[in-house]
Amino acid sequence: MISKLTDHKVLVFDVYATLVNWEKGIQEALVPLLLKYPASKNWTPREAFLAFSAVETDLQAQFPDMRYSTLLAKIHETLDQRLKAASSQEVSSSTLQGGAPLDVSTAADPGTSTSVAQNGNGHDTYKNAHIKFAESIQHWPSFPDTYEALRRLSKHFKLVVLSNTDNPSFKYTHALLSEGTHKPSNLALYEHPSGPKALWLPRSVEGSQSPFSLILTAEDTHIYKPALEGFKIALEKIKTHPALLDNSGSKDVRDDVLIVAQSLTHDIEPAAKLGVDSVWIDRKGSLTGKDNDGEEKKGTWKWRFETLADMADVVEGERRDMVE
Repeated sequence: MISKLTDHKVLVFDVYATLVNWEKGIQEALVPLLLKYPASKNWTPREAFLAFSAVETDLQAQFPDMRYSTLLAKIHETLDQRLKAASSQEVSSSTLQGGAPLDVSTAADPGTSTSVAQNGNGHDTYKNAHIKFAESIQHWPSFPDTYEALRRLSKHFKLVVLSNTDNPSFKYTHALLSEGTHKPSNLALYEHPSGPKALWLPRSVEGSQSPFSLILTAEDTHIYKPALEGFKIALEKIKTHPALLDNSGSKDVRDDVLIVAQSLTHDIEPAAKLGVDSVWIDRKGSLTGKDNDGEEKKGTWKWRFETLADMADVVEGERRDMVE
């Protein structure tokens, strides 16, 4: 029997590149830095994003527990130093030699403005430009089809987020995906609940318009995708929590779950390794997670759509066929 999208009960979403156009957000936020140096002032958007991605992948591997807002600031600092070197200017050795993660606790919440953060020795570690880049996440736009498609899909599935971000940063994106605007009615409705071990269950919050039943960030899983451990944690939460499948028995929940993502590298391939079906949202022109041509990895995904709206169309078609 050929399986259908509606044979599943839970959709696990990647966010940045799938629901949010993070490539556009990153490219625009990098412009001031790139214009500073001869080595980068004529870069194409592709060159800028690939440079960002190379540093991001390296730092995520080195520091899997680093908060994502800190990571973004560190990426910006690293690119700054590398571009100085490429432009034959004096550089600091700490970043180029792969120094330890720096403390930017004052920039942990992207909504917090600050001019300088300091490490334990009192030395300036991040100037305002690095922190401003980290804060840009709150302005990254969603794709035009995302907001409405999430509403449509939430009528047929429980929706879960598994994202390589941190909780304070994600509240802005959460509000955007919930209300369709960067100026929500009440941002506090979309914050992570208090308590270090509190589970983020947005639909239990009175007044929230969130389409998501569960949100898990790298701050919750303590590891960045594509590591499999984050996916395993998500599957366990989905299996046991009453807001999702509430299946505390021995049933394997992988048949009930679909991974929905744009990145082949970060989401689709790990899903295949775990035996979980996936939907590839192949956003036109996107660079994320496409180290090779998508068609060469066809066996790793079960369905492919160019937009989330296209997926919602098929889901609704399957539902109509069931009642006719």
